[in-house]
Amino acid sequence: MPHEDRAVHFRRNRVPRLGFAVVRGDSMLPSLRSGDRLLVSYRREVRPGAVVVARFADGTLAVKRASERRTTSAGASGWWLLSDNPGAGVDSRHRGPVPDERVLAVVVGRVWPRPGAVPD
Repeated sequence: MPHEDRAVHFRRNRVPRLGFAVVRGDSMLPSLRSGDRLLVSYRREVRPGAVVVARFADGTLAVKRASERRTTSAGASGWWLLSDNPGAGVDSRHRGPVPDERVLAVVVGRVWPRPGAVPD
């Protein structure tokens, strides 16, 4: 394997494949409730309709639904993230598009207290 290929392979394998997240607040009702424990993938491709874990510019971690691709004010590629419950929480309507590198993980499913898929 050439040196460059080994470096890319090494970096990709250092990123954990799976992790966990906890929902806080009511912004994702009715799909997710506060306290739901989620299994997330750090390597899954983001697609429209997917529920993701993202970091807003102020450092806040949030669970939101990826709506569509948008360009940030800096010209970077990003995602428009929305709450399922528009009356609660903060999302891209308040903060603008989230750059790709700040969309950290894609939710694979809920593991507790009601194990199963997260509705689209």
